[in-house]
Amino acid sequence: MAIEVRIPTILRNLTGGAKAVEGKGSTLDELFTDLDGAHPGLRARLVDEKGLRRFVNVYLNDEDVRFLGGLGTEVSDGDTVTVLPAVAGG
Repeated sequence: MAIEVRIPTILRNLTGGAKAVEGKGSTLDELFTDLDGAHPGLRARLVDEKGLRRFVNVYLNDEDVRFLGGLGTEVSDGDTVTVLPAVAGG
């Protein structure tokens, strides 16, 4: 079993158009590194030298990972990670 990662439309060019991809790792950081092997450039769009990019929201099973431990958040087989671009407007 793997971890499902749901990809927003704006990043699907990096996944060959796939709405969801699967990866493995024990933390979110390891998961993003694993995904970058199959989908080069994906990690760079999600993470910078400070951690998760400011305008990217990541949820683990519907919980915001910023409140769970950021990139150090533990993930397990069967989990679902959702990546959403932050939206601003007025």
